[in-house]
Amino acid sequence: MFYQVFPVKGMGSGTIIDSEGHIITNNHVVQGAERIAVTLWNGEVLNGRLLGTCAIHDIAVVKIDRKDLIYAELGDSDKLRIGQRVYAIGNPFGLAGGPTVTSGVISALNRTIESRNELLENLVQTDAAINPGNSGGPLVDINGKVVAINTAIIPFAHGIGFAIPINSAKKCAHDIIARGTHVRPWLGIIGLSLSREIANYYGIPVAEGVLVTRVVNGSPADEAGIAPGDIILAMDDAPITRIEKLLSEIHKREAGEKVDLMVYRNGQKYTIEVILAKAP
Repeated sequence: MFYQVFPVKGMGSGTIIDSEGHIITNNHVVQGAERIAVTLWNGEVLNGRLLGTCAIHDIAVVKIDRKDLIYAELGDSDKLRIGQRVYAIGNPFGLAGGPTVTSGVISALNRTIESRNELLENLVQTDAAINPGNSGGPLVDINGKVVAINTAIIPFAHGIGFAIPINSAKKCAHDIIARGTHVRPWLGIIGLSLSREIANYYGIPVAEGVLVTRVVNGSPADEAGIAPGDIILAMDDAPITRIEKLLSEIHKREAGEKVDLMVYRNGQKYTIEVILAKAP
């Protein structure tokens, strides 16, 4: 069981991402809010306006009417490595006196958890302390670049927190700012990460990839001819070694975008063009 750190008395954290006053936070921080008040680092309080949310990644964008703001530099979460030093910044428990900083390391990558009956995929796991009020705050690297957005913890467990990779958060924020909503691209398969044990059991001469176990009728994968039993090895130039990597590559793209899938089938490799669709 996982627990998203719902803010005490409606309080949470956020990150200003540009000089126009756009703020990334968690969807669960602002969900159902009738009014949003944003407190800046200097104590100034401004009204915030919710531009949109991306529930599947637990991301929301809030806008304040203020120009020429100092904003955070966003990093590249694809470059994160296990053991890398990071710092969680936020306002735990709504304490007075400004933000709190805690330090830790990246404990794991590509985690999937279930929180409030929703799956959150491709998360960063950290042992930096994350407490109520930290939700929506940044996880930064040693250079001060935001590499993830803090989102969830395991209750009563010490040193296990989760954050949304900034590359996923950036895409959600870009879509929300441009269109008011996040359009999630969709392939339409169910699969599992191929391991050497599974490959040996089924006599498959491929040790890494995504084994397709089901194709959704009428989905982009179905229309392109992807079939159960196929093994996805690459998307465009990106090797696909696990299901988490496939999901990550899909999330980087847009609905309507063409991708080339390298597929292993019946002893041969094929390249199949697929046009991603909007997720139903």
